[in-house]
Amino acid sequence: MLDLNALFLDVGGYCRRDVITCKPADRLVDVAVIMRQHNISSLVVSENGAPSGILTDRDMRNKVVAQGIDPSELSIKEVMSSPLITINEDEFLFEALHQLSRHRIHRLVVTDRSGRLTGIITDSDILRIQSRSPQQLVQKIEDASDVEDLKNLHQQVQGLVGHLIGTGVRIRDLVRLIAHLNDRILVRLIHLLRSDRFASLPDSFAFVVLGSEGRGEQTLTTDQDNALIYADELGPAEVKYLKDFSQELIDSLIAIGVPSCPGGIMAKNNQWRRSLSQWRSVLDQWFTIPAPENILNVSMFSDLRFLDGDQSLVQELKDHVSGRLMRDQAFIGHMTKNVLRFAVPLGWFGRIKTEKGEHAGQIDIKKAGIFAITEGVKIICLSEGIQESNTRKRLDKLVLAGKFEEDVAIDLMAAFDSLVYFRLRTQVDAIQDNRKPDNRLTLERLNRMEQEQLHAALEMVSSFQGILQRRFHMG
Repeated sequence: MLDLNALFLDVGGYCRRDVITCKPADRLVDVAVIMRQHNISSLVVSENGAPSGILTDRDMRNKVVAQGIDPSELSIKEVMSSPLITINEDEFLFEALHQLSRHRIHRLVVTDRSGRLTGIITDSDILRIQSRSPQQLVQKIEDASDVEDLKNLHQQVQGLVGHLIGTGVRIRDLVRLIAHLNDRILVRLIHLLRSDRFASLPDSFAFVVLGSEGRGEQTLTTDQDNALIYADELGPAEVKYLKDFSQELIDSLIAIGVPSCPGGIMAKNNQWRRSLSQWRSVLDQWFTIPAPENILNVSMFSDLRFLDGDQSLVQELKDHVSGRLMRDQAFIGHMTKNVLRFAVPLGWFGRIKTEKGEHAGQIDIKKAGIFAITEGVKIICLSEGIQESNTRKRLDKLVLAGKFEEDVAIDLMAAFDSLVYFRLRTQVDAIQDNRKPDNRLTLERLNRMEQEQLHAALEMVSSFQGILQRRFHMG
């Protein structure tokens, strides 16, 4: 599991900013009315933006009511708790929890570096944040009892990503986290179905994921790409049972919130649910006829990753694909041409070219660079007989085998991380704005430094396409 504990996030990202305040000289009875109107149990005492104390229900109870003092004669300064315990907004939530425990209090006033009031955070706030941590989510997924539970947890995964993307967590770790949690949801769903309606399901099948899901490189809007492989010896009744299971599984995934694949690459469809020998046969057909659809299908299948069932069935097919492509450089050439037809949107003098018409001012970040990197690295690995699904791991193996320069690999992965970050951030922004997320990035929403970062990533993609052209003699 990744080290992404929520307690190591900045206080400033999670404190409440809408703080009700009063001045030290204000009358206690007037402030009590304000507290009642806003239904709050505490109020920060501040003057000229600098917090000096805090007034709580407990202060009024212990210092005024219990003492029999007339509240109309008191000012806030005479009742408030001071000196005030504060925490800087750049501190970790862990430090906030430590201060709360050490001083036996329930809230902390948050300040900026100059000591000015910026917010307030309570122990309840931190506990709620902790409940959104990856560790807590994994446990909740394992305890889920039905599809509705998993639907709620899928939404929590998206919420967690939205919270983590601006906290300094490395994009590679965040993407791995998304893949890990989505895997857990899918596997839990399979186990729930197999423990209920499909309790008699045979063991000799494998459920596999493909494409970006197979690579473990999903973002928030990735639709499902999956397939099912079963043993040749299964009888007609067992095959029919697997068909019913697959349809129930995919329909349940859609109900949970995982989008349906527009191209139909899902185990509920007959062409993506076959026996081991049938899969070998159809793969050979794809290799024989390098039509665009077959090139896409081979590429998807090359990202094959086992998720549940009999893993031995998966390895046999991975070996089959790897062996065919090592001997078939013509098909590798067709795959490379498919990558090179996606032009990097850089114009004269390196200017980033955006779309026109309906999507004016935007670029499709997937077509602009992510696709070229994932497919290009995959093609080089396939040509060298290297079996791996994840882009980063593929590059690592290529470098280790002496098939790719280490410094170029480092630059390429930095570009990939930048592009995935921009893609994920624009999707998070869309969800928060109640818009349908996609792969399009609006250039004017990036500041100058971010535009320079994007430009550098796109230049690296263009350079990598040149490497592919030379390596596979594309002329």
